[in-house]
Amino acid sequence: MVTFGVLGPLTATCERGPIPLKGPRHRAVLARLLVARGRVVPVSWLVNDLWEEPGEGAVGAVQTFVGALRKALEPDRPPRTPSRLLVTSPPGYALRAEPDAVDAWRFESALAEAARVPAAEAYALLGAALGLWRGPAYAEFADQDWARGEAARLDELRLLAVERRAEAGLIAGPAAECVADLEAHVAAHPLREDGWRLLAHALYATGRQGDALATLRRARETLLAELGVDPGAALRTLEADILSQAPHLTVPRHPASPVELSGPDRLQAGAAVGEHPFVGREAELGELERAAADVVASGRARLALVSGAAGAGKTALVRTLARRLEATGWHTAWAAGQEAHATTWPWPWRPADAEAQESTRRHTPRVREASAEVAAAARRAPLLLAFDDLHEADEETLALLTTLATGLGCAPVLVVGTYRSTDLTVPLTEALGRAARAEPVRVYLGGLSEPETGALVRALATREPPGAHVRTIHARSGGNPFFVRELTRLWESCGDAALHTVPAGVRDVIRQRLAGLPEAARTHLRQAAVIGQEIDLDVLIALAGDEEAVLDSVESALLAGFLVEQDAHRLRFAHALVHETLYADVARARRARRHAAVADIVERLRPGDVEAIAHHCLRSEGRAGDLRTARYARAAAERAERRFAPHEAARLWRAALEALGRAAERGEQGPSQEERLAAVMGLGRALAVIGRLGESRRLRAEAVDAAEALGDPLLTAAVIGSFDVPANWTANDDPALSARLVAAAERTLAALPGDETYAEERARLLITIAMERRADPGRRGDQAAREAERIARRLGDRTLLAYALNGRALQTFHRASLAGERAAIGEELLRLAERAPTAAAARERSGTPEPAGAGEGMVTFTVLAHLILLQARAGLGDLAAADRHAAAADRLAEQHDLPLVGVFTGWYAALRLAITSGDSDEVRAAYRAAAARLEGSSMPGVEQGLLPLALLCLDIADAGPSPPGL
Repeated sequence: MVTFGVLGPLTATCERGPIPLKGPRHRAVLARLLVARGRVVPVSWLVNDLWEEPGEGAVGAVQTFVGALRKALEPDRPPRTPSRLLVTSPPGYALRAEPDAVDAWRFESALAEAARVPAAEAYALLGAALGLWRGPAYAEFADQDWARGEAARLDELRLLAVERRAEAGLIAGPAAECVADLEAHVAAHPLREDGWRLLAHALYATGRQGDALATLRRARETLLAELGVDPGAALRTLEADILSQAPHLTVPRHPASPVELSGPDRLQAGAAVGEHPFVGREAELGELERAAADVVASGRARLALVSGAAGAGKTALVRTLARRLEATGWHTAWAAGQEAHATTWPWPWRPADAEAQESTRRHTPRVREASAEVAAAARRAPLLLAFDDLHEADEETLALLTTLATGLGCAPVLVVGTYRSTDLTVPLTEALGRAARAEPVRVYLGGLSEPETGALVRALATREPPGAHVRTIHARSGGNPFFVRELTRLWESCGDAALHTVPAGVRDVIRQRLAGLPEAARTHLRQAAVIGQEIDLDVLIALAGDEEAVLDSVESALLAGFLVEQDAHRLRFAHALVHETLYADVARARRARRHAAVADIVERLRPGDVEAIAHHCLRSEGRAGDLRTARYARAAAERAERRFAPHEAARLWRAALEALGRAAERGEQGPSQEERLAAVMGLGRALAVIGRLGESRRLRAEAVDAAEALGDPLLTAAVIGSFDVPANWTANDDPALSARLVAAAERTLAALPGDETYAEERARLLITIAMERRADPGRRGDQAAREAERIARRLGDRTLLAYALNGRALQTFHRASLAGERAAIGEELLRLAERAPTAAAARERSGTPEPAGAGEGMVTFTVLAHLILLQARAGLGDLAAADRHAAAADRLAEQHDLPLVGVFTGWYAALRLAITSGDSDEVRAAYRAAAARLEGSSMPGVEQGLLPLALLCLDIADAGPSPPGL
């Protein structure tokens, strides 16, 4: 048997030793066929892959290379006998290597097998599999487009094997042996969080707790420096487990038990070895199974047609159906594309040995006569005939399909054909028309639902994906299983930031499909990509300048599945990945100019769409004008705040501030100090909401100092009062800043006129005094809070009243027994916040403008109300009510990405355990886990003092009652 090596330089070996492969193009042809994994590679593809500008003799040269390779690979083959290894299969060639003849295929089989064997066996198996690697996959062809995707895929599997071997080593026992390999692994791939997790775990398991924690700190620093993101949930959980010395970290599972890993080689129900996991599609599978049941009941043949976009899972669906039917006694036969000729079908009832098969092929009946042979076979058992990839089939194959579908009559045969709904050829369209009289069952595969996408991600991943990641993968892939798989693998290998990129394999597929469109259509799609994921047709026509040409391109793109119609005026890209691939293919200079043009068009057609105008101004890289960009970014940020999108608001406020800075540097007329202060305070507000407290405090101090320096009390009051961000902790984290803010507020309050005109400004200044004096034992804070509350009730301003009630709540911690008062404040605050949607609907019906801060912006006060009630009800001993408010706060935090909420609910969960559990060690572990979440929260008063206080209370409780007199 000839064996091939691609995990390093290309090699071919037989019983006699290495096989000489001649020149570089001979080697390239062999490598290209190996990449195809047994499928046919058309001669035209080989020509284009070998030469950038093929000459007239290119096809003949390929034939020469193939002939030379055949002589080298099968030197004992008699003259004029067909090759059994490198075969001719119109319209090209295929390499029919044995399943274990290629080192890459053996490596993948070992990776799959490791998930089904005990840990000790998996450790050894994966070690041997990694030993197959002699260098980068397809090393000498790494710069070729046709090899790049396969090489990248194999390299990702190699990294996965390294991590799975380490995981098996942790289970089987030799954790110390894994440390050196993992150190090298994270050094080479510092953004793979699983590598850091396994290294830290291995260090801890070998008694090196300090090194384990230092490793986690290195991981955090690396992720922040390289990507600007915090570690994922798995690393944070491990750190908390190490700090609490969780027992499961040092108790290995029995080495005789299988390694319970969930990855690309772990199979779902209905998936066979070497296939992708199969999830969902129960309705579609049920429809096909009902058709099969009808075939058995009636004894008559039926046709089923399965269609969908590339990667939708058509083949996987039919293979799953085939396995289920085989389990009930059916026979199945399968062929794809042009393999499905009547003369070459792998009929299961024909002789199995090669000589008999060749004889049968020479005497196979013509297409129409094939019906009799199928009917005769179906008398022995029901028969499933699967025609895969009909969009690649030739006319003979399609004639066979329609003949079987319409001419079998009384025979228990289910004929199933699959094809891409976006790649309908003329012969296929005609064949479908002829088959329509058979009244086929039609199954269309759209995208997977979000829960099904989550199930597929979990089947592929080696770690539990956060819900937000599943939502992102589903939104970006449109539920297309191929896109889901590629995004998941990219996330596994490159981390969270990779979820917002386009996997190389997906990009190649999309570009290949785009190449089938006319050049004008591709140009218009690239213009549409600049407009965005959703496309206003009027904007696209204005940008392109030719309405009829745009409409023709839109029709082509709709038929090809790149676009989806929303109505007569709006389109959207079928997948975010399609949009991003097209967008990335536009040169940066051209993109900037097109964004500026789109900003002008949208401003003219939809002047109220400030979000879209801001987006295009920002993407124009200055070509839309910095002052104009700042103006629209501010308007969009204010809208983001009103609909409670704090992360988006922070991004837009920062962009507005940067645009104002550029305008000032260029000496543009117009940017005022007031505009800059508004942007600074807007950014400070948004950062506080999303948990960036340190930067928020710095910006707030800067803005207040700048406003006071201008000597305008109204401006200073506006700047101080604009920071209407709820607060829950009872101690100031920056006492010096709080003192500065209180002094500035008192000075401004004294400088404001005392009439009703400035009542709201006075109330906001008073609330600032109450909030910043929350830890002050004097009465000024409480007086200010109560006065602000009276003003807010008099003005009837719901948002102002909610803010004033926040100040009141913070002034109820100066003595015990005030939990009931806090509960009453929390209940009123909750009623105020939850009335916001109703009030907003009423304003919309009446046409009344929405005040700043109203509407969905009350979400922060809803969260605050639940946290106040959580604390108050816990203080009153009503743990059931406290649990409900904790759960409600966590739901809102998850929905709106509010990280600091979990700090408070996590500490409540630990406190509740202390009340209800008698296990002191368990409670201490819970407190330490809660403390781990405080790191980097910019709340030093809590971070530095709360854990020691909690542990001291436990020590006192463990010591028992104090002696009399103490």
